[in-house]
Amino acid sequence: MLSKTAFQRAAAANSRNLVTKQTLRAASAWSQVPQGPPDAILGITEAFKKDSNPKKINLGVGAYRDDKGKPYVLPSVREAEQQVVKKNLDKEYAGITGVPDFTKAAALLAYGPNSAAVNEGRVVITQSISGTGALRIGGAFLERHYPGAKAIYIPTPSWANHKAVFTDCGLEVKQYRYYNKDTIGLDFDGMVEDIKKMPKGSIVLLHACAHNPTGVDPTEAQWKEISDAVKEGGHYPFFDMAYQGFASGDTNKDAFALRYFIEQGHQPCLAQSFAKNMGLYGERVGAFSIVTESPEEKARVDSQVKILVRPLYSNPPVHGARVASTILNDASLNKQWLGEVKGMADRIIEMRALLKSNLEKLGSKHDWSHITSQIGMFAYTGLTAEQMTKLAEEHSVYATKDGRISVAGITSENVGRLAEAIYKVKG
Repeated sequence: MLSKTAFQRAAAANSRNLVTKQTLRAASAWSQVPQGPPDAILGITEAFKKDSNPKKINLGVGAYRDDKGKPYVLPSVREAEQQVVKKNLDKEYAGITGVPDFTKAAALLAYGPNSAAVNEGRVVITQSISGTGALRIGGAFLERHYPGAKAIYIPTPSWANHKAVFTDCGLEVKQYRYYNKDTIGLDFDGMVEDIKKMPKGSIVLLHACAHNPTGVDPTEAQWKEISDAVKEGGHYPFFDMAYQGFASGDTNKDAFALRYFIEQGHQPCLAQSFAKNMGLYGERVGAFSIVTESPEEKARVDSQVKILVRPLYSNPPVHGARVASTILNDASLNKQWLGEVKGMADRIIEMRALLKSNLEKLGSKHDWSHITSQIGMFAYTGLTAEQMTKLAEEHSVYATKDGRISVAGITSENVGRLAEAIYKVKG
């Protein structure tokens, strides 16, 4: 048994240890880090997993699914990958700006084989970590070198990550009108009016095709008016083209806006992604490019892009770029890929038509024409947050609260049940 004195010493030691531990806890470097907001898509995924309904539907995932609801690897990608493996290539670093055969082909895909900017050697291009990486490079370049105000205008709404990326680049993010919730369509007049009211020389982000998240695109005639408004204000256009070919099934048609702007004398920059149109989601294949005035200007801009990329990630990964390059540069594989891209786009277009027709057959009195007039992977249904909650809780249909659904998650098997669920909550 401890003596009274020994007991007191032990108690004092324990007290000191407790104080020391509490002090260490209080002095943690991360004690003031706040809890971040939950990720909406992750929340949908978790809720979907927990749902035991065998007929549950997930319309939140932003990735293509086949008509069985399964992830789809394009046959052309399988073949290209086999060709890359058979070459037994080394794993040495690519240059700072990536795999040259890939970046050259990516530029031709975006700007077109007859592009004067490409043929005259005026396009700076670097491989990026998919489309998000391209946006980050672009935002950082503009923040460092754009001579005008360090602010960028994005549409309302826009892809949620746009604001985060550009804010982290040090740009001030502002907005212009784009979506009209009353018509579930484009607020064209509001968009043009806002562009004309922007301070001279503003940076304007434009979705080249398949606007995310609304699926609402300007017509070619409207794009021409938008180009005029941008030119009138001396604004700088930044195109985000994540869905070339995936929107309409035609890579040239989907690049209309970008190419028209260049024809009209604009010198835009561009973020490209090959996640959707090649299904290379996990390979993170993308490109960032800038149209310049001359080859001499291109050389200077290219040097500054390299200076930006070097401390970001030093060199991009080679495997996915080699796969994409093989598809873009092999005539036979390229033809096959274009057919597969059209097949994916056509399936999404068919699902839109089926959803609309099923709602009409159920007797819905609402106008669902926006479902088929919108384009690309996503559709804005016009449903409220409360109605989306009911879809999830009462019908096991999961999507974001703003009424956006991924049309790629609709299949021939579940479209009827989806229409019934929407009809029950919307009428």
